[in-house]
Amino acid sequence: MSYSQLQLCSNKGAFEAIPNPKLHLDLGRAKERFETMGWPVLDARVMLILQRTPEVTLLRDGKMVIKTRAPEEAERAFQEVLRALALL
Repeated sequence: MSYSQLQLCSNKGAFEAIPNPKLHLDLGRAKERFETMGWPVLDARVMLILQRTPEVTLLRDGKMVIKTRAPEEAERAFQEVLRALALL
């Protein structure tokens, strides 16, 4: 499983990572995993919003939007989410 390189979104307010091929994540299980780790999660039914710094939105197809303009911070958050979901 691989992701495209983190890239700035077109609005330049966040970074995005897109899996290749797309995933089909069980958001319910992902939410449980994050909550077990003590991460605050907002369940928007079609996506999860990890209310951390930086905020990370995780979609069912595996796409992540990381709300920061700092590439190092985006990479750190991206790696943490991958580890939490055992996708590394």
